Amino acid sequence: MNNPSTDLEMVKVATIDNQIEAQLLVSVLAERGIVHRLRSFHDTAYDGLFQAQRGWGELYAPAQQRDEIVALLSEIRSAR
Repeated sequence: MNNPSTDLEMVKVATIDNQIEAQLLVSVLAERGIVHRLRSFHDTAYDGLFQAQRGWGELYAPAQQRDEIVALLSEIRSAR
């Protein structure tokens, strides 16, 4: 049996600024049933050095969901 989420082409949608932003966005995406993958840049060997340089992490999702996710992230960022 095929898993529909594995059949989707995942693309980088955004760079996430911090853990709180990541948690809020993932919560909203899960609530809306949007398939996604979050990749943190945290590396214990370097104690988060890459997060300070590159952002907290990256969000990947199906290309057709990109505009919706960017709009949601914009709303989250404007509420700060």
